[in-house]
Amino acid sequence: MITNRRITSGVLVALVSGVSASSVFANGFRLADQDAFATARGEAFVATADNASAIYYNPAGIAQLQGSNLRGGVYGIYLDPTFRPPAGANNSGNTYHIENNLAAVPQVFYAYAPESLPLSFGVGIYSPYGGNVTWPQDTGFRSVALEGSLMYSTINPVVALKLAPSLSIAAGAMVNYANLKMEQGLLRTEQPLANFFRFKGDGWSAGYNLGLLWQPHKQVSLGATFRSSATVDMEGHTEFEQQPLRGLYPASSRIASAEFEFPMTVAFGISFRPTPKWNLEFDADYADWGSFGTIYIQQQAPPFGLKAITPVTLNWQPSWMYGFGVTRYFDHGWHASAGYVFNESSVPDAYYTPLAADLDRYFISVGAGFRGKRFDFDVAYQFGYGAPHTVTGSTPSSTPGQFAGQNANGTYDFISHALLVTVGMHF
Repeated sequence: MITNRRITSGVLVALVSGVSASSVFANGFRLADQDAFATARGEAFVATADNASAIYYNPAGIAQLQGSNLRGGVYGIYLDPTFRPPAGANNSGNTYHIENNLAAVPQVFYAYAPESLPLSFGVGIYSPYGGNVTWPQDTGFRSVALEGSLMYSTINPVVALKLAPSLSIAAGAMVNYANLKMEQGLLRTEQPLANFFRFKGDGWSAGYNLGLLWQPHKQVSLGATFRSSATVDMEGHTEFEQQPLRGLYPASSRIASAEFEFPMTVAFGISFRPTPKWNLEFDADYADWGSFGTIYIQQQAPPFGLKAITPVTLNWQPSWMYGFGVTRYFDHGWHASAGYVFNESSVPDAYYTPLAADLDRYFISVGAGFRGKRFDFDVAYQFGYGAPHTVTGSTPSSTPGQFAGQNANGTYDFISHALLVTVGMHF
């Protein structure tokens, strides 16, 4: 009995050791869309930043406002990443889609600029990251990844100082709350022997953001913004079950934790306004996803034979996002915009995870809106496309994938449709 128990423990070690923390999200789940006007311009807003959503895009921009400005909206998206197994694999020829395609994310911003001071104040509540991906059980990478969800919310008070009529700077604090769930199988199939591993956790973190806005010429505006990294200590628990070993290890839960360092980002923009009727802008946005290097999952009092601390190598890489936008202003407060974004992938093929399904993505957007003395609104539509990307030679991101002989190899692509509606008030 002791010998059999040790053999069983060895099997469980092979199954659970190294269970992947890489089932989180890279740029595919960075939510850069925080305002319909900015999104319609391809997120090229850093050097314009002339409404309350500047708290996110470039907090120095609120120095351009007057009085009280309240602005809020909803980002609704339909996304459809797909997967096709490599030729010769099981289920070859099938195309797999995620199960939850729809999501909606709200945001709200408030800025106040008193007439008697060179200072402006603001606060934003928004989600800079987030997503929910669930793959079917029969994709062929069940033991690599099944499900992942991330909710990440930020409260961001800021202060802007106008140093000169054409120059302002800003600084703010970020208080972040994150809630994460990850799941994968322990074996190749769900039946006839139930098996799974889950990690659930949540936590808080703090960071800061900075902004600069300078208009050296009436036709040219320059902007820059910086957001610090933020480390979230996810406190929660692991859950796992492996039949037919329930007599030795019934469905079990253990207190667990893992630290995730969400990336530092920096963005630069230049706006050219040849006439008061036109605004053209180009932005470059850098995200240091190299912060997702090695993650450690720590379990308290694990069952006999299981590791208390499991290192997981991700080796994600920094990436750039480039945006170009143009706005045409019409009489009586109306305007129309169009934009384009190219977003580089951050997840290397060597440690590819289907829960990010990250690849180079392209976005085209259009929108229209109105600005009045007391009320304004914007509506934007955005189409996203990721050309088919074939992953080869990937190493399973967890020991279960290695034990089951599965990996994330195959062809991935991506399509999304998004609608943003934002309304504002001035008082």
